[in-house]
Amino acid sequence: MMKTDFLALPDEILLSIDKPERYIGHEVNAVVKDLSKVQVRFAMCFPDVYEIGMSHLGIQILYDMFNSFEDTWCERVYSPWTDLDQVMREKKIPLFALESQSPVKDFDFLGITIQYEMCYTNILQVLDLSQIPLESKDRTWDVPIVIGGGPCTYNPEPIADFFDLFYIGEGETQYRALLDLYKECRAKGESREGFLRKAGCLPGIYAPSLYDVTYNRDGTIASFDPRYPEMPRKIRKEIVGALDDTYYPMKPVVPYIKCTQDRVVLEIMRGCIRGCRFCQAGELYRPVRQRSVETLKRYAMEMLKNTGHEEISLSSLSSSDYTHLPELLDYLLEECSKRHINISLPSLRIDAFSLDVMSKVQDVKKTSLTFAPEAGSQRLRDVINKGLSEEVILSGAREAFEGGWTRVKLYFMLGHPGETDEDIVGIGDLANKIAAEFFDAVPKEKRVNGRVQIVVSTSFFVPKPFTAFQWAPQCSKEQFIEKAYTCRQGIASQLNQKSIKYNWHEADVSVLEGVLARGDRRLCKVIRRAYEKGCFYDAWSEYYHHDRWMESFAECGVDPDFYTVRERPDDEIFPWDFIDCGVSRKFLLQEWHNAKEGKVTDNCAEKCSGCGAASFGVGICFASRS
Repeated sequence: MMKTDFLALPDEILLSIDKPERYIGHEVNAVVKDLSKVQVRFAMCFPDVYEIGMSHLGIQILYDMFNSFEDTWCERVYSPWTDLDQVMREKKIPLFALESQSPVKDFDFLGITIQYEMCYTNILQVLDLSQIPLESKDRTWDVPIVIGGGPCTYNPEPIADFFDLFYIGEGETQYRALLDLYKECRAKGESREGFLRKAGCLPGIYAPSLYDVTYNRDGTIASFDPRYPEMPRKIRKEIVGALDDTYYPMKPVVPYIKCTQDRVVLEIMRGCIRGCRFCQAGELYRPVRQRSVETLKRYAMEMLKNTGHEEISLSSLSSSDYTHLPELLDYLLEECSKRHINISLPSLRIDAFSLDVMSKVQDVKKTSLTFAPEAGSQRLRDVINKGLSEEVILSGAREAFEGGWTRVKLYFMLGHPGETDEDIVGIGDLANKIAAEFFDAVPKEKRVNGRVQIVVSTSFFVPKPFTAFQWAPQCSKEQFIEKAYTCRQGIASQLNQKSIKYNWHEADVSVLEGVLARGDRRLCKVIRRAYEKGCFYDAWSEYYHHDRWMESFAECGVDPDFYTVRERPDDEIFPWDFIDCGVSRKFLLQEWHNAKEGKVTDNCAEKCSGCGAASFGVGICFASRS
C-alpha cells in the first residue's frame, strides 16, 4: 500500500473556501493502492456536492467492488462547490480524485452515477473541470472512457452525446467483463471506437454513438437503429439474483464532515411489491429480492464496528414489506441499545406493528411520523394505485396520537392524471380529519404542546419513463401554481387550519424535470447551451436559473412543451424503448388504461399481474411460480 500526502489544492485555496474537508481525501476506510500494481484506474463520480454524494449507497457498493479487484483502483470524485469551481477555472486547476489527488483526465474510466435529472449540467461541470471534451465524438485515448449508471440511464438520450457508454441496471454484474475487455483492447492497440463497439455488445452496456435516431415530421421518433449488425437492438437491464452473494461495503468510507446520511446504511431488499403507477423506482428495480436476516445481522455489526457511526438505517423502497422485519428489528433493538446506537426506519407503513417498533426506537423523544397518501381523495388514490385507504390513514394517525406522537408529515403530489379541484381540496379535508383524530384521541390534560402539528407538503407530478404514466400529459407551470393555490385555499377553509402548515415545491423546476425525464437526443444541445450560460447545481433552488434554461430552449429551436403537456398515443415510439427493464410495455399500457378507468391492481404479494419481471427467474416472481 502507498499513501501520498500530496494535495491538489494548496493551503491558501483550502483556507479560502467553504468546507475544505470535501477535497482532501484520506477519510477513514478510504482505499489507497500502490499505483505500480494497478492496471485500471476508475474515478467514480457523484455529480453533486460531497455531502450528498457521500450519502449514496450505490457508490459505496461499487467502490468496495472495484477495490476488491487487485488490478483496479477506484477513487471518488464529486462536484466542487461553487466557490472552488470559480477558483479552479481561474487558476486552471484540473478536477482531481480524492484518494490520490490525481487529475481525473489521467484515469482510464470516469464513472458517473446519475440519480436525478436536475444534475445534468453538473455532469458537464465535472467533464469541463476535468479537461475532458464535453462530447464523446471529440474524445481520444488521451482521456478516460466516460460511463454513466443509475436510474436516469433508463432514458439516457437527453445526455447521450456526453457519454461513451451507459451501464443499464445493477452494477455488480458486468463491470469485471468490461474492465477485462478494456485491458485487452488497449493491449492490442485497438481504436477507441473499436473498444466501444465491443463494449456495446456486453450485456447491459449501451454505446450511444453507435446508434442512429430518425424523426417523423411531427417530432416523434420514427426509428432507432444500431449502426453495426452485431450491436443489440434491445439493451436488457442487469440485475443481481442473490443479494446475499454479491458485494456490500463492510468498511464504508466515513466522511470528515456531517453528510445527508451520516449513518450505517443496511440495504435489506431491492424492488417493491406495491405498484404505484407514478413510481419509477417501483418498476425499475423489480423483481423484489431480499437479503437473509442472518446476513443483515452480520453486516450491521461489522459495519458499525468499522465506522464508529452512532446510527443505522434500513434501506429499501418499502421496509414494511421485508419478510423478516420483526426478527431483524428485535435483534437490532437489543444489540443497538447495548451500544447506544440509534435506529432509523424509513419507508414504514403506519400500522400497529410499525408504531410499536417506532415507540421502542423513539422511546424518549418521539419525532414526527410520515404518511404519504399522495392524493387527496380515495378516487384519485385508486387512479394512481396507491393502495392506501382513508380508514387506514386515520386509524394509523389515531394510534400514533394515543402513543404520544404530536407531529405528522403528509406528502402529496399535485397534477396526477385525471385530478380535479375536488381531489385537491380533499388534501385539506384529510389533514383536518387527522387533526380531529388528535383532539378526539388525546384528552386536554395530556396535550403537552396544546395542539397537533400537521405539515402538508406537495410536490408536482412528473411523468417518468417505465411507468404507467409515461403516456400522460404533465401540467404547465401555470397549472401547477393554480393547483397549489387551490390546495392552500382548501387548507385555509378547514376548522383545524391553525394546526396545519403547508409547503409546496417549485413549479418551474418540476416542468424542466419533466422535459429532461422524457426527452430525446435533441435536448443534448439545450443542456450544453444552458451549461454555457452558467447553469449548474440546478437541483439547488438558489442556483437554478429558469430564464437561462428557457433562453437555451429558444436558441436551440426546441419546444419544451413537446415533451410535457401532450398526451402520447398508445403506439408512439419513446426515446427509451430500446431498453428492456423487465417490465413490459404491454403491462404498462394496460396499467395506463386501468388508471383512466380507476381500476386498482393487486400488489405482487397478493397476485401476479404479469408485468414481465418473472423472466429474470428470481425474487418474489420465482417464489410465486415454484
